[in-house]
Amino acid sequence: MPRLESPGVDAPGEVVGRVLGTADATPLQFWTAVAPGSYLQLDDVVVTRRELPGGEPVTIAGVVTQVRARHEGAQFDSDVFAIADGTLPAQVQEAAEITTTRVDPETYVPPHPGAVVHRARGEARRQALHFDRMERPIPIGTGRDGVPVYLNADFLDGQRGAHVSISGISGVATKTSFATFLLYSVFNSPVLGGDRVNTKALIFNVKGEDLLFLDHPNARLDDRTRAAYAQLGLPAGPFGDVRVFAPPRAGDRSGSPDVSSRLSGVDTFYWTLAEFCAKRLLPYVFADADDERQQYTMVVHAVAAHLERHAQPAEGGGGVSIDGVAINGYDTLVDFVVDRLNDEETRHSWTGSAVGQGTVNAFARRLIASKKDLSRLIRGDLATRRPHEVNTAASAQVSVVDLHNLPDRAQRFVVGVTLKTEFERKEKAGTAKPLLFVVLDELNKYAPRDGSSPIKEVLLDIAERGRSLGVILVGAQQTASEVERRIVTNSAVRVVGRLDPAEASRPEYGFLPQAQRQRVLLAKPGTMFVNQPDIPVPLCVEFPFPAWATRPAEAGAAPAAVLRSITQSADPFAVVGAKSGLSDDEIPF
Repeated sequence: MPRLESPGVDAPGEVVGRVLGTADATPLQFWTAVAPGSYLQLDDVVVTRRELPGGEPVTIAGVVTQVRARHEGAQFDSDVFAIADGTLPAQVQEAAEITTTRVDPETYVPPHPGAVVHRARGEARRQALHFDRMERPIPIGTGRDGVPVYLNADFLDGQRGAHVSISGISGVATKTSFATFLLYSVFNSPVLGGDRVNTKALIFNVKGEDLLFLDHPNARLDDRTRAAYAQLGLPAGPFGDVRVFAPPRAGDRSGSPDVSSRLSGVDTFYWTLAEFCAKRLLPYVFADADDERQQYTMVVHAVAAHLERHAQPAEGGGGVSIDGVAINGYDTLVDFVVDRLNDEETRHSWTGSAVGQGTVNAFARRLIASKKDLSRLIRGDLATRRPHEVNTAASAQVSVVDLHNLPDRAQRFVVGVTLKTEFERKEKAGTAKPLLFVVLDELNKYAPRDGSSPIKEVLLDIAERGRSLGVILVGAQQTASEVERRIVTNSAVRVVGRLDPAEASRPEYGFLPQAQRQRVLLAKPGTMFVNQPDIPVPLCVEFPFPAWATRPAEAGAAPAAVLRSITQSADPFAVVGAKSGLSDDEIPF
């Protein structure tokens, strides 16, 4: 998209009023009396000028942040009835509070009372909202005036800032819908240039199966919605390149994906026992933030190190052998570890001599409790040659990891291990490009303000170092006040949908003007307030209805590319559930 710039503001738009003379006007805020027959609403953009002696005029532009109306001539509250009956003379006067967004040139003087105020249109609006300074604008929706609103890509992809924080009430604020629309806009606008082809997105689906159909057209798409996308310079259609990953069904030895609404193009993800031991994944079994406060965490790391040293991959499968004992399931591994910890002769070689029996028992209880949640994810009975890892570098442009059928502990394990693996892969690459966008809902669960956990440490690493490595976090949560402060403060872009009244009063939303703090209590689905460093006032944005299916009932015909999963593409004759080395000629039938 060409740079949005133009010399000067000669014809900003129609006159809507004059700067008020009965209220103080400052360089950063002033009031405008609305002219008869005109109106101003919240979020309207206006512009006025101040002539300076011996210098060029100063253009002052701003956004309407409050509007009021009153009777002039009324003295008592009851006068409103007499005025309405025509027995008391008075007139209605509206006034609008303007918060300054741009002063050009930067001579900070207040506008003079009586100065003409114009509604900003065209180039005047772009300049008032700093869109003319954006080298790479990303369309994110339309304003209240129905004209496109842009996000500066420099504050998204790491050039000058990175990360997005989205807050709002679950089910009403449409946090995930806005996150996916932002990705769609990035992938379908020219802001990334030639890097767009290799840019990846990793989306964790935690609620229902709504995000499993991003590559299906929305059957409810109508001409009005298509026109809304066209106005933003975007095509109206589904994501073009999507792969879906789901956990294995519980109790299913074939490893079929645990999804019900989507029957094709879904791959199963899991970890073999050999990978679990070699990569020291045990700490992610204890991924609750409260766990790090307990003494048994020293046992966790000692046992993980012992498994890494002594677990040998079993021949022809994903199992392991420890001390000559063959182990082919997570249940068996847990029982083996607990037996060794309860044995006086072997305990100290696993935990060290300084650990007491009470600490070991606390560890063992929690490890045993994890069997029910993690047995289907950590396997020794499925083929190792079969693709089973979530690897965005080898996957589609958008990888959706489905977690909604997993219990809380298993969700934490998957998120923690997947993010750790992806971040380490980017660290080894040593370059910021290609970019990786990570969309994670319920961020307050994985990175709470208090406590520490392996997942929280990974997310903090992404928030603080991800910008330089090209890992962009798009985090969504109901309550930003409950998310680790360093993650929120490192987010260059902050988005707010409808909020609970108690949450809206928290200091984390101090960037919202008072009027907007009240408005977020009433915001309808699809309306978001976007704050970005370029613009001093958060902008009210309405983004269009998704052009991709957001639930199974909306899904149109699937494109041919999604009918085959990665597993089928890699080896169409693979024996599902077979161990490595077993060919189809050896099937006993």
